[in-house]
Amino acid sequence: MPTSDPDETRPGRAPSGAATSGTPSAPQPGPARLGRYAVRRRLGAGAFATVWLAYDEQLDSPVAVKVLAENWAGEPTTRRRFTEEGRWMRRVESPHVVPVYDAGELEDGRPFLVMAYADQGTLADRLDVTGLTAAQSLEVLRQVAAGLAALHERDLVHRDVKPANVLFRTREGTVVAMLADLGLGKALDVSSRLTLVGGTPTYTAPEQARGETVDGRADQYSLGALAYLLLAGRPAFRHTDLRQAADPTPPPPAHELSPVLEPEVDAVVRRALSPAADDRWPDVLAFVDALEAALGAAGHPAEDATVTRPWLPIDPELTLPGARPSVFAPAGDLPPVGTPPRASRGRRAAGALALLVACAVAAVGAGLGAHAALAPTPPAEQEVYDASGTLSVTVPAAWATTVADEAWSSPADDGTYPALAVGTGAAWNSASAVATGAGEGVFLGIMSGNGLPDRMPGHPECARVQARYTDDGAEPARTVVHAGCPGGVTVERVVRVTADRLLWVQVRAATTATANQVLDGIATHGM
Repeated sequence: MPTSDPDETRPGRAPSGAATSGTPSAPQPGPARLGRYAVRRRLGAGAFATVWLAYDEQLDSPVAVKVLAENWAGEPTTRRRFTEEGRWMRRVESPHVVPVYDAGELEDGRPFLVMAYADQGTLADRLDVTGLTAAQSLEVLRQVAAGLAALHERDLVHRDVKPANVLFRTREGTVVAMLADLGLGKALDVSSRLTLVGGTPTYTAPEQARGETVDGRADQYSLGALAYLLLAGRPAFRHTDLRQAADPTPPPPAHELSPVLEPEVDAVVRRALSPAADDRWPDVLAFVDALEAALGAAGHPAEDATVTRPWLPIDPELTLPGARPSVFAPAGDLPPVGTPPRASRGRRAAGALALLVACAVAAVGAGLGAHAALAPTPPAEQEVYDASGTLSVTVPAAWATTVADEAWSSPADDGTYPALAVGTGAAWNSASAVATGAGEGVFLGIMSGNGLPDRMPGHPECARVQARYTDDGAEPARTVVHAGCPGGVTVERVVRVTADRLLWVQVRAATTATANQVLDGIATHGM
């Protein structure tokens, strides 16, 4: 069965253009309304925006509202890109591009976009649980290609096609795949004058990684990388930064990895992955047509008799957007959003820092005897702050049995800085718990520093390093994901949050999905 790409199981994914659901949970503290939309709960937060599940009372329908983060509200370029995303998406009338219904501005001046609520999660979510059959994979690719073709017809390039940006939504009893997050998208006429370098390295076309002019063939390359992942069960590339994506090494012969990818199928995908744009298929639809023909010739028909309708099973729990408006969260101001972004490349700090941190976290976790944080009727999730109000994290309610919210002594300089540790028990990060997988939890700690460590703490108890990330981002960061650990996964992350401060994060969780949710819920305030 195909497995998920480490790039797409990475913690801290920023919210997509339209938010996705998780298992329905009780409303979380937050604003009562965003414009005329009544808020139900927060769906996710990233470096640039927070996405809320809201309710359109006039049309009696759930919607996703994406709000620009407070710390970016005064930055003209980011603000313009945020609003342009809505304009670009409104120009495209396709069932396979997330529709934008409305746009507005909050009282504090921050813009927001109102989009369709993707109630069936993302492709990354699906791959994190199970793989897809050849027929299902082809249907995903066909629908994504249709969305891309609609963009290309209107002279738009998506530039960030990947599993996390493929959303699923139920429509008329079936599942529809939609492209989301055009934050990196650009009009072709704009791209010809000023090229924005960005994207997820594993899926980024070489010409895009080099900062050259791009067109729809760059999206075809990304779609080819997605096809390789779905059919071969592993990513075509494991690039950790855009420099590697600019000069890619050809992926291994796909037919050696999966019976689905026979040489004829491999040849079709490999042409889409040609380093030279001129050597690729004429367009994304031609690529998918050729892929369908090759799969059929290899004995993998487009229609799979074993797949019941709808073509992708609907998760009935995900179709429940939440409580009716009568039980919305209490009124309040929008909390400032400073969630650390996905891992990014930045200046290096001394390697000794990570080793000192590795020793310090054991002591902090073992001393997590602070105070109980149980409510009589705990919600599915709970937001916890440190004593100074500098750090916050939203965790599963079961984790918040023990909270340590006092400052810690940073191993970098022995200074005292804000810290927060939340876990399933006082010893969730003790040596015995780590060895047996007996606990889950998260630690956040501010420390001094202006660069990222050369080395990150190791975890010999884990079977393998699933992924390392040092990509460019709004705030430089470095992340290592350890898989096959007793009890699940362990994630280490260091983020530069100011010119002279770093945020160090460790998460131990039973599943990658839980780790992703927790990392999406981390925020810094006043920094």
